[in-house]
Amino acid sequence: MPSLIESDNAPTIPVYPPGGTAWIENIPEILERAPDAMIVVDRNGRIVLVNARAEELFGYERQEMLGRSVDMLVPDRLWREPGGSRGLFSTTPRRGSNDAESDLYGLRRDGSEFPLGIRLSSFEAKDGPMVIASIHNLTEQRRLENELREKIATLEQSKQAKDHFLASISHELRTPLNAIIGFAGTLLMRLPGPLTAAQEKQLRIIETSAKHLLSLINDVLDLAKIEAGKMKPQAERFTCQEAIREVAETLRPLAERRKLGFDLELPPDDIVVETDRRALVQILINLANNAIKFTLQGGVSIGLAQREDNGATMIDIRVSDTGIGIKPEDQAKLFQAFTQLDAAANRAVEGTGLGLYLCRKLASLIGGHIAVRSEYGSGSVFTLSFPAKCPN
Repeated sequence: MPSLIESDNAPTIPVYPPGGTAWIENIPEILERAPDAMIVVDRNGRIVLVNARAEELFGYERQEMLGRSVDMLVPDRLWREPGGSRGLFSTTPRRGSNDAESDLYGLRRDGSEFPLGIRLSSFEAKDGPMVIASIHNLTEQRRLENELREKIATLEQSKQAKDHFLASISHELRTPLNAIIGFAGTLLMRLPGPLTAAQEKQLRIIETSAKHLLSLINDVLDLAKIEAGKMKPQAERFTCQEAIREVAETLRPLAERRKLGFDLELPPDDIVVETDRRALVQILINLANNAIKFTLQGGVSIGLAQREDNGATMIDIRVSDTGIGIKPEDQAKLFQAFTQLDAAANRAVEGTGLGLYLCRKLASLIGGHIAVRSEYGSGSVFTLSFPAKCPN
């Protein structure tokens, strides 16, 4: 169409009421092939050409529209307002350009209204400027938009209710759990008096179960904050060696109770980073704790290295174990929420199934990722890679 409407030799389109018989030879055929309703309007806002889709959309026969004001196709309240339909269709034309794009309402012959989208192209004919309007019915689109808005509003209400519930329940659950852990610890220290072997065993079960439940609550709350976009990285400057030693100090007693080695392979020169320390430590604790839980003999090690990648300084922290390993077909399931691999060797290991899922979320929060390499029966290596400077 652009070649037709931009041509300096374009034939005359008559102005209604009909007073001539000269038509642009190809325009009617082109309009009929168009997928949308098409209407050609002259400088006075009178309809010169329409296609079959325009007849179907507005419910008029072609001859009922030709020569009449285009305002017949728009509700009165719109075209009577300043800048209404006639003003829109009479936009000062520039050859071959799109002069206007707008959404308004159309008026059918039966008086019903419908939302429509309109795109205008203006051109010069020998009898003066003309506007071609491409019109499409937006009823279905508006219905879908309204449904989407309603669903978004419902989801937002649900999210707010969930956030409120989690904030309330976290306090209600954490307070008694911390009390249970505290009193169990006091009894295990034998401050109130001596314990029998059976009492000590039962108290340790209480303490372990309470800590396990508290860990699950904390994981769920952290995930809720991350997925709601409420947890932002808080960058601080520190040395990686310092953070890794903190993790080792926390978990070494657990490894020793299981008669496992716990080694650190750290470079002598400090590797300084600027990232979220809490997120980094939480990732490493989860990875190392998993390594200890799933290792029956041998040990666990944490290694640290620094490298350059396309001009950026990257940090790699490797957590290795000599544990049961992971089957190739199970590795894709590792980072799914509430998933534990169903292997005979790990059925006795308790866990929430949230640890690695949370690790991946936290790694993404500091601009990093976690890779895994494992051979079933021979151990696993989880490598956290992240930029030395946390991205905004």
